[in-house]
Amino acid sequence: MNFSKITTAALALTMTLAIGNTANAQKMAKKEKTVMVGGAPMYATKNIVENAVNSKDHTTLVAAVKAAGLVETLSSKGPFTVFAPTNAAFAKLPAGTVEMLIKPENKAMLTKILTYHVVPGKISGKDLMTWVKKNNEKYMAKTVQGEELTFWMKGQKLYVTDAKNNSAQITIADVNQSNGVIHVIDTVLMP
Repeated sequence: MNFSKITTAALALTMTLAIGNTANAQKMAKKEKTVMVGGAPMYATKNIVENAVNSKDHTTLVAAVKAAGLVETLSSKGPFTVFAPTNAAFAKLPAGTVEMLIKPENKAMLTKILTYHVVPGKISGKDLMTWVKKNNEKYMAKTVQGEELTFWMKGQKLYVTDAKNNSAQITIADVNQSNGVIHVIDTVLMP
């Protein structure tokens, strides 16, 4: 038996399959509508956590979700609408706030803040704009945490205001996920 011929044939087959798989992945990425967030494509076939971990703009949020023990929840079926603050949004908080929140003894407080950024169901930016226009220029939605967020518009831009009267602009809307949707925001919301 000539092992050299078998090895060469196996290598050729492996390379052919690898090239075919790469081509198929590229075709699928072109077919699947993606949104770029933090320099990475967000795939509608992946869940919230699977996409968020790839965004370089959401490393603080991902670390906070892990520290709060919410990875499994946000990987579940959902659906969820997540208002995802960027690293720059977390940087607006007073110095030391993030470091303090991710300590194990502050898990309950961190969980309360993070679940305040989540609304049950899948709500598109278009839905929010429609509801704002139909409800005297404001729409209120109850969060998973239990308190409400207030949505409003200025021109064609959509904003959300928290219980402390802080407002965040939705900078990237409708980042669809397999278990909901993410809307990127520029300010951390506080219950």
